[in-house]
Amino acid sequence: MKWLFLASGRGSNFEAVAKAVQAGKLPNTQIVGLICNRAKAPVLATAESLGVPSLLIDSSSFRTANGKWDRPAYEAELEKQIAHFQPDMVALGGYMLLLSKSLVQRWSNRIVNIHPSLLPAFPGLGAQKQALDAGAKRTGCTVHLVNEHLDAGAVVEQRELDILPGENEASLSERLLPLEHAAYVHAIDRLSREKFEVRGNQIVWLG
Repeated sequence: MKWLFLASGRGSNFEAVAKAVQAGKLPNTQIVGLICNRAKAPVLATAESLGVPSLLIDSSSFRTANGKWDRPAYEAELEKQIAHFQPDMVALGGYMLLLSKSLVQRWSNRIVNIHPSLLPAFPGLGAQKQALDAGAKRTGCTVHLVNEHLDAGAVVEQRELDILPGENEASLSERLLPLEHAAYVHAIDRLSREKFEVRGNQIVWLG
């Protein structure tokens, strides 16, 4: 199965999956490329070092006449380039732009994201801080399909982590990262190997 990654920053989840593919741990997975929307994002250098074709579509360069971000123009170019890579599935690896409803619907059940909480708890930005502020004892990460609602698609995989006494946002984020990497590698491997259907926002694995 051919996968395309979208990323905005350091791309550690992309790196974890790409290295697993190169090590032969995901024999049914091929990463055909990476699209990044930020010119100086470290993930671009990571893709180059791993030999993964990459493309920059700088979202900051898409402006209307009055200087506002032209989302339709940006997404038109994004969709054009996604089609160029011809992926079967799209994975978001720290992609910090919300995808439009129309794009998500055209790629229904073929876009995957990872989120640093046990969804539906703590969706959106700052999930680790949300968990700490709420006094949660456990958190984790969730790999899920992307739908038109924020962090609300069908869950592919979840992994849990205890929140330690005295934990802060930085330490919790650091301890969550290896969990995210392992979960994303395993989830993408399974999605590449097994057929599935989504019924009532639940994944049903067909083998």
